[in-house]
Amino acid sequence: MNRIQLTRKIKHSLRGQGFRVTKSGVTPPENLDKDTIRKLHSTAVEHRVAESARALRRHEESLIIHFASGFEVDPLAVCPYLVEVKPKSSEERLFRYATLHWSVPISSGYGRRLRFLVKDKSNGKLIGVIGLCDPVIALAGRDRWIGWSETQRLRRLRHVMDAFVLGAVPPYSQLLFGKLVALLCASDEVRRAFHRKYSGTKTRIRRRPFDGRLALITTMSALGRSSLYNRLSLERRKQFLSVGFSKGTGEFHFSNGLYTSISAYAKRYCEPTYRQKAWGEGFRNRREVIRKCLKKLNLKVAWSYHGVERECFVIPLAADTPAFLRGERNNLHWHTMPTERIFSWFRSRWLLPRLATDKSFEDFDKYDYRLWHS
Repeated sequence: MNRIQLTRKIKHSLRGQGFRVTKSGVTPPENLDKDTIRKLHSTAVEHRVAESARALRRHEESLIIHFASGFEVDPLAVCPYLVEVKPKSSEERLFRYATLHWSVPISSGYGRRLRFLVKDKSNGKLIGVIGLCDPVIALAGRDRWIGWSETQRLRRLRHVMDAFVLGAVPPYSQLLFGKLVALLCASDEVRRAFHRKYSGTKTRIRRRPFDGRLALITTMSALGRSSLYNRLSLERRKQFLSVGFSKGTGEFHFSNGLYTSISAYAKRYCEPTYRQKAWGEGFRNRREVIRKCLKKLNLKVAWSYHGVERECFVIPLAADTPAFLRGERNNLHWHTMPTERIFSWFRSRWLLPRLATDKSFEDFDKYDYRLWHS
């Protein structure tokens, strides 16, 4: 594909998604309510579902049985537990299938990854999913909250992970189990699984073994200001702390088939940059690929900003997380949060009150949740 063809394809795609395209940049619709944001994401979501069909469509009938219909859930008998997802396992396939139902495109994560299924011991069905991956190097709200210098950040960033997906599936989502899944990302079980997996590992840059301590988790809202994470508490201690909004950066508006063409063009005509050869050659990430390509096409790099702000949250796992991440102390005084204790709080605080006023979950049929219906 030549420069003119790719430029036309990019403009056509962005306008088709609902963006206003000018020489100076890309602008989303003025009224950015949650429904409008979902519509902006819909093209990328549809592309991801279509792209996954070859690998998952033939397994759909065996995957859908892991979901519950309303009649299969007894809210008073629910007993949640975490299942760590291993690469190339049946759990990984279920994780991928479940995240295809999200109203925003879910990445597969990058760098270090730790993924979990949240399941219901009372019936063996899927409640929700948790996915953690390496954090971005610079995140303004997080970095202000911690108060660390660039040197401290480079030394301690490996003690931070980012939740790239947190959520419940129906019918549990109708009973507010999304709040439970969010709280479980900071559970003792997740922290210990991180330690088991990464303790003793060495990075390509810093050759010293990692002690495996996870001090902080960050996450971003999917649809602007979050109604799920704000005021989310455990035993009256606020768990998710809002630290501001992103500036509307990201790649979802190029994730509907465009990225394949952009990547091919960048690999052919653009030079990758990297800060240290120990990190490996090639482009650092998708963002660099897109920006390099836009520049080569004589388009503004500002087109890589979609303008859809997302709320940023930090979830400290210890009372002294900021001081630890600044390197001012070496010990962490953990917040003790086993799954059973988290669920006990969730049950009395949200589940039972919801159950008393809303039983719509009973109407959910898992076979209506199929993606391909054939």
